[in-house]
Amino acid sequence: QVQLVESGGGLVQAGGSLRLSCTASGRDVSKYVMGWDRQAPGQQRDLVATITSGGSTNYADSVKGRFTISRDNAKNTVYLQMNSLKPEDTAVYYCRADNTIFRLFYWGQGTQVTVSS
Repeated sequence: QVQLVESGGGLVQAGGSLRLSCTASGRDVSKYVMGWDRQAPGQQRDLVATITSGGSTNYADSVKGRFTISRDNAKNTVYLQMNSLKPEDTAVYYCRADNTIFRLFYWGQGTQVTVSS
């Protein structure tokens, strides 16, 4: 089992920045695809960004150029640097860890990000 704990959410004004962190425990996730999803009230959960074990990244169009995902395998941690935040970025952000070989997927409990206009 993999446990994921997110931190770094909060309230920020539009145009501001936040950095989310997610630390995994229970397994070495250095070979996993790590990422972030988000879910706004009344909306479906959407993928925000992913990063492979080799460092290849993928972003939702809505966050390209503003968000940066990174990872530190030595710390079993993935980060999401969010810049130029917009009110529409308001959501609960969930860390995810994907074992693509065995098709096992894990999520954290989520951290709230609120962007005021």
